[in-house]
Amino acid sequence: MKYIYLLVVLVFTLSCKNNNGTEKAEKPKPLMSLVETHAATKDILFTHLKEVKDWKELKEIDSFFVKFRKITPNEALSNAVELKDLIKRLNDSIRPENFKIPSLTARINILYNEALRLADLTEIGAIKAKEVNTQVAKTMAAFSNVNTKINNILAKIRFETEINIDVKFIGLDTTKIDAISKKSIAKKRTKKQLNKNRTFNLPKIKKQ
Repeated sequence: MKYIYLLVVLVFTLSCKNNNGTEKAEKPKPLMSLVETHAATKDILFTHLKEVKDWKELKEIDSFFVKFRKITPNEALSNAVELKDLIKRLNDSIRPENFKIPSLTARINILYNEALRLADLTEIGAIKAKEVNTQVAKTMAAFSNVNTKINNILAKIRFETEINIDVKFIGLDTTKIDAISKKSIAKKRTKKQLNKNRTFNLPKIKKQ
């Protein structure tokens, strides 16, 4: 009888241990440690890369955002301060001449504000994974808007450089054209006028 009692206790003990192990294995991972997949940021078009090749601050941020495509909230928070510092350097950097316009400055300021909000989340002890993921998505979207604006600026400059029609013939209101547009159109007009002058100054050939 004594041995039977000991056998029952042993079986019961082993059963409890197995149940505890199963429960531990099936326990879900904390939400802050679950990987979230984010949409990749928009790129500078291949045809425009030459114009931004010397803007190192922009290139650094573009490379840094690659790691945010698949990232846990905990990892996002651990990288938030470094990201904020990179974007601050972009905001303070000396931009190429073509990009010194208010509309692009506004988008870079929005990007910096979103990065600040993400960095601020590191100071909140009870932050939720959903809140971190949402802010990461907003910050990445803000950077996409910066790149989209850069693509639009360069596409506009390329169009104006290649166009052969005077603005007055296509109905453009020159009072609403920004400084970059006016500069491009002025260059085109000067080139056109020089070509005309060369034509007028050619010596006349006497008929035999």
